[in-house]
Amino acid sequence: MLDSKLPEVGTTIFTVMSQLAAEHGALNLSQGFPDFDGPEALRERVTHYLNHGHNQYAPMTGVASLRAAIAEKNLALYGHRLDPDTEVTVTSGATEALFCAIHAVVRPGDEVIIFDPAYDSYEPAVALAQGRCIRLPLLRPHYRPDWNAVADALGAKTRLIILNSPHNPTGSILTAEDLDALELLLADHDALLLSDEVYEHIIFDGAEHQSLLRRPALAARAFVVSSFGKTYHVTGWKIGYCVAPAALSAELRKVHQYVTFTSITPVQLALADFLAAHPEHHLNLPAFYQRKRDRFCSLLEDSRFRFQPAAGTYFQLLDYSSISDEPDVGLARRLTIDHGIASIPVSVFYRDPPGDQVLRFCFAKDDATLVAAAQSLRAL
Repeated sequence: MLDSKLPEVGTTIFTVMSQLAAEHGALNLSQGFPDFDGPEALRERVTHYLNHGHNQYAPMTGVASLRAAIAEKNLALYGHRLDPDTEVTVTSGATEALFCAIHAVVRPGDEVIIFDPAYDSYEPAVALAQGRCIRLPLLRPHYRPDWNAVADALGAKTRLIILNSPHNPTGSILTAEDLDALELLLADHDALLLSDEVYEHIIFDGAEHQSLLRRPALAARAFVVSSFGKTYHVTGWKIGYCVAPAALSAELRKVHQYVTFTSITPVQLALADFLAAHPEHHLNLPAFYQRKRDRFCSLLEDSRFRFQPAAGTYFQLLDYSSISDEPDVGLARRLTIDHGIASIPVSVFYRDPPGDQVLRFCFAKDDATLVAAAQSLRAL
């Protein structure tokens, strides 16, 4: 009889709800991907490289032009100067980068601080490294970290703190004051940081993304992970990257080379071209998605749901406590089967769900989809 290394892990909720949506012909506002395509000019560059002999292995660390473009972008946005040869690694999606970073530094018995509700890939990766997650709650209604609780949790066994901003699933963001608090906490501690910043360009209401790369003292101990799939509406390409100091990058690459080794060459080359030629795309992305957030929220103003517009990401939480007292997993299934709209129950992001009656909806959809979804939700 095989003893599972992850006995409590099943198929992810994203797969479950997307499959249920497909089976029942429901609008899929569950899994986080757009129902529109990426930029035509970007897709044309992929075709160019496919048809001009660029179909063999890329370097393990990523094609040089893409790593250089990433370094230039981070300098322009965050004032952080990177060596693209030693401090930038291209990965097969952000999830791979997160996994490799965790396995590069977490050893048996180490503790890793994460914040509930937490994206579901963090704890399994820590468990496979034989570490232990210390889960601290993000405080409602704004889902902010309690830095006093972090201070209490920090100890001799703390190896890593995993941050996620803009935050999936809640849509909250870290502020400059949060980074001040984190910097102060770590002044006399050697814990490392892993910052999941895949929604870095999807942030609203004039706020600035507070990347750890803005803070030299934090960047010096951090893996910072981002995603081209989220930025360019091409999640199926699975291209992400990790920025880290040379010593940390070297350890991450030791794991990365035995996980995927490298990622698809023509797509990397196309992304390098587009990133250099069209910086306006990621600069305009906040306004692009804020229009969708505002559209979705305005359509729900006369509904029975309660909500606060997301500060970032392309997810909106809706509190259904005025509609039903049933658990969120059951309601999410019922809405998909009976009402034709799929969502994600937020309880699945917790180890010990607090009983909140909240569902997560993805608004990275065209206007017709958002209108149809809102009609179903307003009818509840």
